[in-house]
Amino acid sequence: MAMAYDYCFKFIIIGDSCCGKSCLLFRFVEDKFDESKQCTIGVEFGARIITIDKTQIKLQTWDTAGQEEFRSITRSYYRGACGALLVYDVTKRATFERIRNWFQEVQQYANEHIAITLVGNKCDLEPWEVSFEEGAAFAKEHGIAFHQTSAKTSLNVDEAFLQTARTVFGKVRSNVYDLSVSDSCGIKVCRPARPAAHSRGCCKS
Repeated sequence: MAMAYDYCFKFIIIGDSCCGKSCLLFRFVEDKFDESKQCTIGVEFGARIITIDKTQIKLQTWDTAGQEEFRSITRSYYRGACGALLVYDVTKRATFERIRNWFQEVQQYANEHIAITLVGNKCDLEPWEVSFEEGAAFAKEHGIAFHQTSAKTSLNVDEAFLQTARTVFGKVRSNVYDLSVSDSCGIKVCRPARPAAHSRGCCKS
């Protein structure tokens, strides 16, 4: 039986190829880690229902490919997203150096009210090439949230998604979005007949 929820938020995960974006989504949705997971080809999808202030919210998350040849496909997913996780690999400095380009793409193609969280992934590995302070400084400069995560150990994975969702939900309560046009703001109002329990797992839309 399908789980009921009040809202559906559309999220995207973006960043260079092989930063662990697919593993982050798999950890968040299934609470599992798959070391053999390959780089995403095109776009992958996962969903999980969360609870914020007794409100059931389905996070419908699209994991986008980082390769340049898929960029035109992934850009189309920016439109209509209310949240974005901007991911780099803390052990590969080049992936952090390109974060500014990814951030500019979000600003160019996504709606102006999108909530963005910078994510420094693979914190379980060493040596690091990007310090916590560098990631935090970029986030502060651009007024976005920041978390260092490990899809392998689950460190801060839930919090990265949940903080982004809390930011979006706060904007919903402040009437920032025009919810009559869900395709443009990435938020669908569902209003279930009865409250749903917290769930974890892939959901089909």
